Amino acid sequence: MTKELKQDIKTNWRWYLCALLFAATTVNYLDRQVLSLTWKDFIAPEFKWTDTDYGMITGFFSLFYAAISLFAGKGIDKLGTKKGYLLAIFIWSTGACLHAGCGWLTMHIEGLPNKEALMAVQSGSALALSISTISVYLFIACRLILALGESGNFPSAIKVTAEYFPKKDRAFATAIFNSGASVGALAAPATIPFIAKAWGWESAFIIIGALGYIWMFFWIKWYDKPQQSKHVNAQELAYIQQDDDDDAPVEEVKEEKTIPFLKCFTYRQTWEFICGKFFTDGVWWFLLFWVPAYFSDVYHYASASKEGATLIFILYLIVTVLSIFGGYLPKIFVEKKHMEPYSGRMRAMLIFAFFPLLALLAQPLGQYSALFPAVIIGIAGAAHQSWSANLYSTIGDMFPKSTVASITGIGTMAGGVASYLINQGSGILFDYADHAGKMFTFFGFEGKPAAYMMVFCYCGVAYLVAWCIMKALVPKYKKIEL
Repeated sequence: MTKELKQDIKTNWRWYLCALLFAATTVNYLDRQVLSLTWKDFIAPEFKWTDTDYGMITGFFSLFYAAISLFAGKGIDKLGTKKGYLLAIFIWSTGACLHAGCGWLTMHIEGLPNKEALMAVQSGSALALSISTISVYLFIACRLILALGESGNFPSAIKVTAEYFPKKDRAFATAIFNSGASVGALAAPATIPFIAKAWGWESAFIIIGALGYIWMFFWIKWYDKPQQSKHVNAQELAYIQQDDDDDAPVEEVKEEKTIPFLKCFTYRQTWEFICGKFFTDGVWWFLLFWVPAYFSDVYHYASASKEGATLIFILYLIVTVLSIFGGYLPKIFVEKKHMEPYSGRMRAMLIFAFFPLLALLAQPLGQYSALFPAVIIGIAGAAHQSWSANLYSTIGDMFPKSTVASITGIGTMAGGVASYLINQGSGILFDYADHAGKMFTFFGFEGKPAAYMMVFCYCGVAYLVAWCIMKALVPKYKKIEL
C-alpha cells in the first residue's frame, strides 16, 4: 500500500482512547466495590460493624462525592483533560490503597497487639463500640480521598468523548466506556472476595488500588487533543469535527468560550440533567453497594462463597452485555429514522425507563430462587447504564465543549446527594427492620426482606418519574449559544 493511499484512510485513534476511558472506569468501579464485597464477611466481624455503620460509610462517600463533583468538572475544564484526568486517578488510587491501613491504625489507637486480640473483643462492650466508631471514621476519611479522585472520572471521560466523537457517535462511545462500570462490578466478585480470603481484606484494597498507577502510564503516553495528536490524521479529524460550526483551518481554531459556573444554573438544560441524575444515580449506587449484602442477608450466600460469587457475576454479566446495546439504540433512531440526536436519545431513554419496573418482581420471585432477583436486578442495572450513557450525551448535544465537564460535575453532584440519602437511609432501615422482625411488614414480607422490597419499589419507578420531569423541562432540542 502506498504512502498516499494510507493517508486517504481514516485513522481510528478515538476508539483507542475510548478503550482507555473504559479501562479507567473499570478501575474506578473496582475500587468502589472492594468495600462492598469485603465489609459483610471480612471487615464487619473485626470492627463489629452494623448495617447502619456501613450505610454511614457509603452514605458519606456519596455525600463527599456529591460536594466535590460540583467543582470537579470546573476543575477539569481549567486544568485540561490530560492533567485533570491524571491527577484524578492518582488521588483515587492512593485513597483506595490507604483503606488497607485502617485496621492497623485502629489497633494502634486502641492499644491492641494484633488482629487476634481485635477479633476477641466482645460485641456490645464499650471497647467494641470504641473500635467500631474509630474504624468507621477512618474508613470515612479514606472514602473522602477516594471520592475526591473519583469525582473527576466522569467529567474527564465525558469531556474526552465530546472532544473525540461527533454527536451521532457520542452515546455509543459513552455506552462503551460507561460499561466499564459493569465490567468492574463483574470482575469484582470473581476476584476481590477470593483475594481477601487468601491474603486478607487489606491486600484487596492494595492490589486493586494499584491498577490506577498502571493506567496513568498509558494516559501520559497516548492522550493529546485531536488536533494535536500524532495518531489522528486529517480524515479522522474532519470526521471528529463534523458538527463544528467554525470552518476555520484547524491550526487557527481558537479556544471556545465557556459559561460562568453560576450562570450554568440559569439554564433549563442544566436542571434537566440534574433531575435525571438525582432520581436515578441513587438506584445504581444502591445496587453497587448493597447487592452483595442482599444475597448474604436474605439468601445467606456470603460474597466469598461459590453461590454468592456466581449470583453477583451473573447479575453484572447481564448488565455488561445489555448496556452496550443501549448506547447503540439512539444511533439507530438518528441514522435510520433520521431523528434529531436529542429526540432520539429521549425516545431511547423512555424505553429504558420501563425496564427497571421489573425490580418490583425481584423480591417476590426470589422466594423460588435467588437466581430470579440476580437476573432481574441485572436487567434493571443494564437499563440504568443505558439510560446513563444517553443522559450524559445530552450535555454534549446542548452545551459547548468548554462547559461539558462543568455540567457533568453539577449533575454528578445531584446524583451523589441522592446516593447519600438512599445508602444511609437503607442502612438505618435495614437495621430497624432486622430489629423489628415480624413487626415490620411490607407487601407480605417481614423484617429485612420487607425493607429490601421497599427500596426496590423506589428503584422501579425512579426512571419514569425522572423522564417525565426532564421532558417537561426541555421538551425539544435547544442548543445553548454563547
